[in-house]
Amino acid sequence: MDRIEKREFVAELSEVFADTSMVVVTRNDGMTVADVTALRRKMREAGVSFKVAKNRLALLALQGTRFDGIAPLMKGPTALAWSADPVAAAKVAVDFAKANDKFVLLGGALGSQVLNADGVKALSELPSLDSLRAKILGLIQAPATKVAGVLQAPAGQLARVFSAYADSQKSEAA
Repeated sequence: MDRIEKREFVAELSEVFADTSMVVVTRNDGMTVADVTALRRKMREAGVSFKVAKNRLALLALQGTRFDGIAPLMKGPTALAWSADPVAAAKVAVDFAKANDKFVLLGGALGSQVLNADGVKALSELPSLDSLRAKILGLIQAPATKVAGVLQAPAGQLARVFSAYADSQKSEAA
């Protein structure tokens, strides 16, 4: 990489750190190309970005961001995973680390909170942002449905009474 490419890479990575909420730092020393390809595919499917970056350039991009606490983790062959959904990056990384011994979680950061490997694993056990939204929506909609059912019940009973009365009047008239 020449200097211009390095500057562009640092600027791009700084922009990513400004926009994301979760960064996971991993070590992928000794992984085969097939393993890395499978990892990238799983990350992409979950909406997670994954990048192997030179530590020196990543450290430059980290400066002045809320993620600068992960700088001590940037030693050796490291890679970064990030996503807008904080749970997605942790979940994919932990799942892949369980299946592949050469993929090691070093830690990460959720905003300015630095997490060790156990913290990332604990975060991965939480439900995703979409499933939490679905649960909240379900909780909000359930009472509204019940209220609508209760409000409609007296009107339905009243309609049945009128219908029965009308049927009785028809039978008497006949």
